[in-house]
Amino acid sequence: MEKTCHGVWENCLRIIKDNVPAQSFKTWFEPIKAIKLENKILTIQVPSLFFYEWLEEHYVSLLRRTIKHHLGVEGRLEYNIIMEKAEEKKPYTINIPTSSNGELRNQSVPMPVNINASIQNPFVIPGLKKVNIDPQLNPKYSFDNFIEGDCNRLARSAGFAVAAKPGGTSFNPLFLYGQTGLGKSHLVQAVGSSVKTNYPDKMVLYVQAEKFVQQYIDSVKNSTINDFVNFYQLIDVLLIDDIQFFSGKEKTQEVFFSIFNHLHTSGKQIVMTSDKPPKDLIGVQERLLSRFKWGLSADLQSPDLETRIAILQTKMKADGIILPDEVIEYVAHNIDSNVRDLEGALISLLAQSTLNRKEVDLPLAKQMLKNFIKHSNKEISIEYIQKLVCEYFEIPVDAVKSKSRKREIVQARQISMYLAKSHTKASLKSIGQFFGGRDHSTVIYACQTVDDLIDTDKKFKSWVQDIQKKLKMT
Repeated sequence: MEKTCHGVWENCLRIIKDNVPAQSFKTWFEPIKAIKLENKILTIQVPSLFFYEWLEEHYVSLLRRTIKHHLGVEGRLEYNIIMEKAEEKKPYTINIPTSSNGELRNQSVPMPVNINASIQNPFVIPGLKKVNIDPQLNPKYSFDNFIEGDCNRLARSAGFAVAAKPGGTSFNPLFLYGQTGLGKSHLVQAVGSSVKTNYPDKMVLYVQAEKFVQQYIDSVKNSTINDFVNFYQLIDVLLIDDIQFFSGKEKTQEVFFSIFNHLHTSGKQIVMTSDKPPKDLIGVQERLLSRFKWGLSADLQSPDLETRIAILQTKMKADGIILPDEVIEYVAHNIDSNVRDLEGALISLLAQSTLNRKEVDLPLAKQMLKNFIKHSNKEISIEYIQKLVCEYFEIPVDAVKSKSRKREIVQARQISMYLAKSHTKASLKSIGQFFGGRDHSTVIYACQTVDDLIDTDKKFKSWVQDIQKKLKMT
């Protein structure tokens, strides 16, 4: 049967999916499209130059193995990269040849030409010199104390690259978006601080969008609009926080459009944050939205459990605080909304401990954090156990209800039944019905199997203990 590009890539994805974390697969491989297969050369399309560079840096060995497995030692991979400039997409192909031993090797990638580079700035005031300005950065926000996880890896990596070479990467502007409290302001200021360290002579400015709007209004009142515009056109790295506040402010958008164009065509770096991606911003001019999409848009998501624990540990280390591991895990497990709530809960717990002169332990944590924790008094249900076990093993909930006999699914199903019998008042019949209509004898067998494995398999025992620990924190 003749191979197709889509068939080959789907087979490659099956191997890749088993070798990378679920979030990484979703971020870096799901957006890829196979577009051509010719003479054992598979061409895949990726959304941006940064995307290509990340794949080559982190997954080149995995891609090499999968291509070799499905296309043989003569197999090659080519990338089709979508570049967005001047409000139109210009795709071009980068060939990644194989060497004699079949290994992929990196090749230099030409940066896109800035078609507006020759345009002169009509607002330059002769003799105007750069002056020292306060970058308005908070020194406590740095890359060193910004905890990286799957939830923010793309955004952090892009920010780090921008800080190393401001205005010299393909992601200009850099547009960071996500819900409140996920670290956007921290990250954008970390970029600014790093630029000031790497390039002391560059003019860096962090400004909140609301303050920018107010400055513009003041310049209109004082008839100093030209001074306002020319000041911002002097900036080498402009960091605008909460750009969604430009919504509906037509005149502010017009003046920012002028500033944006000048900075961008001059090779200056622009970094913006928002609570929404560009496509979801309402009340912002289409020409601005188009420019926001010129570089890279990267989202920050709610941190996973491991990242939340790391955030708390970093905060404690910075403040010279020591807390029991079970308290840290309890707080991290139950507060999963955002980083701000997580840090707020820790501060509240420490304050209560200091005021009452009590040592911080798990009972005190449960008592003190009732206002933060969503289900501190929630009764454990079969559904909750099922969801917790599936999250632990990273499998879909529907899988444990199915007839699948795959080992990992059977184990998750049996552990779920075992815990449901131990932690709920449900009958064996009710538990069996909840897992795809199985009878009570299946539940009894599952519980006996789990008991036997706990006694004989240390790894299996640790799995069950980890999940039980999470249930105790509920």
